Amino acid sequence: MACGSCGTTENGVPKGCKSNGNCGSGTCGSGSNKLAVFDWLSNMTLPSGQEKFNIFEVRFKNGRKHFFTNPDNLPITMGDIVAVEGSPGHDIGTVSLAGELVKVQMKKRKITAEHEDVKKIYRKASQRDIDIWQEARGKEEETQRKGREILGRLGLQMKLSDVEYQGDGNKATFYYTADTRVDFRQLIRDLASAFSIRVEMKQVGARQEAARLGGVGSCGRELCCSTWLTDFRKVTTSAARYQQLSLNPLKLAGQCGKLKCCLNFELDTYLDALKSFPKQDLVLKTEKGDAVFVKMDIFKNHLWYTYKEERFKWFRLTLEQVLEIIALNKNNEKSISLEEYEADVEIPVKVDFEDAVGQDSLTRFDTPKTSNRKKSRNKKKPAEVANNRPRAKLNPNQKVNTNPNQKPSPNQKRKPQAKKQPNTNPNQKPKAKVNPNANSNPNQKPKANVQPKPRPQRKPKPKPQGEIKKPAGEVKDIKKPEGEVKKVNKPRKNNRNRKNNNPKNDNNSEK
Repeated sequence: MACGSCGTTENGVPKGCKSNGNCGSGTCGSGSNKLAVFDWLSNMTLPSGQEKFNIFEVRFKNGRKHFFTNPDNLPITMGDIVAVEGSPGHDIGTVSLAGELVKVQMKKRKITAEHEDVKKIYRKASQRDIDIWQEARGKEEETQRKGREILGRLGLQMKLSDVEYQGDGNKATFYYTADTRVDFRQLIRDLASAFSIRVEMKQVGARQEAARLGGVGSCGRELCCSTWLTDFRKVTTSAARYQQLSLNPLKLAGQCGKLKCCLNFELDTYLDALKSFPKQDLVLKTEKGDAVFVKMDIFKNHLWYTYKEERFKWFRLTLEQVLEIIALNKNNEKSISLEEYEADVEIPVKVDFEDAVGQDSLTRFDTPKTSNRKKSRNKKKPAEVANNRPRAKLNPNQKVNTNPNQKPSPNQKRKPQAKKQPNTNPNQKPKAKVNPNANSNPNQKPKANVQPKPRPQRKPKPKPQGEIKKPAGEVKDIKKPEGEVKKVNKPRKNNRNRKNNNPKNDNNSEK
């Protein structure tokens, strides 16, 4: 139960106490309010003639609680800070429970009203008492650090887990854990001289240490021993065996290093369910041979058996089938083989909708997302793209790429080749055939098996009669031969090896 002022904001932080659940009302059950009890009788009035119970439960650091009487009949309610009797001096605590529920808590701990542990409440704490108390609480962390240094210097086999100051600041209790008996007389002298206070040593167990310090368990919730569990019962490995758990100490051990207390929570339910199951050491006698137990599923009432001679195959049987075989064996009859029993077992198909759309996949963020723009571009038809593309205008001064060895770019579409037409110019010589396997680099050595062919000498073309030379800029009046004339693709020279590309024989080159 949470207090009435714990409304949350957008970030999940409470509005009222602003301490994320650690409020002072004693009902949140976490943080400083460990082992809190909800007073469900607070709104009920007492019967006529009955006096209010005059003993209160007061909480101190880390859930330590004690019972105190109110001899002066002070008006005290839950959540009040009071000054109570200490040894020596006084201590400061918070009232965690009042009324008739205190009787239930005292009966649970077997404490009577005349017990010596029931001390007195002096007064409600003043502002001066609260300031001294807060100042003493601020020294605890530094005192614990220096105490561990003194402990290491003395070389004692003990662990200092926590330090708690009294409300008046005159006494400090040191909580420690140790496996064996420790002589700490010299340690008390050193601590008293170092801090100038009265020192009290108190040994606690591993479970009590985890309850005082707190933490988060493997289940993801706060430890039970630090929130609501008050009595620590003995936990054995047989509790894990009855629940069909693997005896792995890493999984069965809690934060204290002992077996988890939650192993006892469901043990009674498992013991009730196992009453109808046969014993695991019972051998089933069938026509094919004797079968022994392997494992079981308590929730589904399924058992697995295997033959003694053929242990590589396990057979799933229901609880009713196993009880039927046991009844036949008691009458000195052998049952049919386990294969026939397994064929009759109906395994229900489990419909799982958790991972229906892949939201639970661990690798769903590994693959990069593909944009829809690229997909829409690729979906266009080639004819549509060709029609929508603007045609480029021919520029007579623009150079044409005449390199036959150059590959077209992937974005450039291959144009259909024009059919060759006969040459109608009588003065033009036929084109020389170009060998695609010929080596265009003159400096490169030819292969051993291939003999290079000599290059034919080219003669200058005769000028046609009646042609008038015109300046280079005017190209409009030049007479073109009839028909299409295809230009000769000359090999493109490399600019880096320009000097090496010059032919060796000047007589064979054009001038």
